[in-house]
Amino acid sequence: MLHTMRPRWGLLRGRCMGSLRRLYHGDKVATVGSRPDSNSPAYQFAGYQLYGKEEVPAGGLITGIGRISGIECLIVANDATVKGGTYYPITVKKHLRAQEIAMQNHLPCVYLDETIRIPLHDKWESIVKAATGEQVSAEDLGGADLHCRKSGVTDHYAVDDNHALHLARKTVRSLNYKKNLDVTVEKPEDPLFPADELYGIVGDNLKKNFDVREVIARVVDGSKFDEFKALYGDTLVTGFARIFGYPVGIIGNNGVLFSESAKKGTHFIQLCCQRNIPLLFLQNITGFMVGREYEAGGIAKDGAKMVTAVACASVPKITVIIGGSYGAGNYGMCGRAYSPRFLYMWPNARISVMGGEQAATVLATIAKDQKAREGKSFSEEEEAALKDPIIKRFEEEGNPYYSSAR
Repeated sequence: MLHTMRPRWGLLRGRCMGSLRRLYHGDKVATVGSRPDSNSPAYQFAGYQLYGKEEVPAGGLITGIGRISGIECLIVANDATVKGGTYYPITVKKHLRAQEIAMQNHLPCVYLDETIRIPLHDKWESIVKAATGEQVSAEDLGGADLHCRKSGVTDHYAVDDNHALHLARKTVRSLNYKKNLDVTVEKPEDPLFPADELYGIVGDNLKKNFDVREVIARVVDGSKFDEFKALYGDTLVTGFARIFGYPVGIIGNNGVLFSESAKKGTHFIQLCCQRNIPLLFLQNITGFMVGREYEAGGIAKDGAKMVTAVACASVPKITVIIGGSYGAGNYGMCGRAYSPRFLYMWPNARISVMGGEQAATVLATIAKDQKAREGKSFSEEEEAALKDPIIKRFEEEGNPYYSSAR
């Protein structure tokens, strides 16, 4: 799940360097990401309500992407106010995901490390004394003087948090880091149509159809969309556009996937891979078409071709679920199992094996048939008692706040 932090960059820029001894973790991230030339947005990653069992708010780790001295960096900051910065299983999981994002997107990592790693009730001084009998202080074991002047473990001596972050920014500035872009970048343009109109186009009723081209027109640069095979397999919209000046191949759903749609999608994905163009999937899919006619026509074979193309695509993939995401359609449109670099869900979206009502109806039908074989009746009240909790659970676990955090 992705949340945008408030623009706090430069918050502490005007403060005297020695006026504040300590900063909270959020201020540290904001300060290290500040730039003197402009305000820079930071994107913080966190799982919604994912840390309740262990009572570790935000997993004890703040992670996100921001600019430091003009360079996009992945920032990982331990929160010492939560269990002293102790690492819990969820902390490790979150840390590994952050590093995976950095590796995939070739981002330098900046670690704001303030943690004891594992829960220990005794102090390290006591551990050393018990092991060797030596009387030592915390400064003797890991102080700044020790590691800057004697051991050489550290490279810089910081008088306080602000000074440390200032040194970190200077270090990033000296990385001589440059993005190696394999694509042509043009000057960004605003879409011709305002994004606010999306509220009227999409809505919260997933049963109401809408043209995905209307969504694309409010996302891409200049609302320019070079559609690919517009008259063939029209339940899948494919084409080329630019977002913030970068080229992108867009694949969006306009209904259920037929054989023609799947073959069209396969062709387009392969084209983008040949041209080294990233892929953007806009999911609003109930699945592949079913039925005797379509099975005879090879829907399983053609659907497998599209799923294979998605799985084998060598270019970056980003998925946005703008409506429903159900069944095998999730696979063909690059669901989580197919390793998109980022997967986003709109608040109206839902994801599950099938819709809650459909799942409840299937289970109710099975129960009704079983009762019939036993010579028993299956009343409407019994059917409702069976279906209601199933629909409720699908609704709870299929919503974006629950599902996108897992």
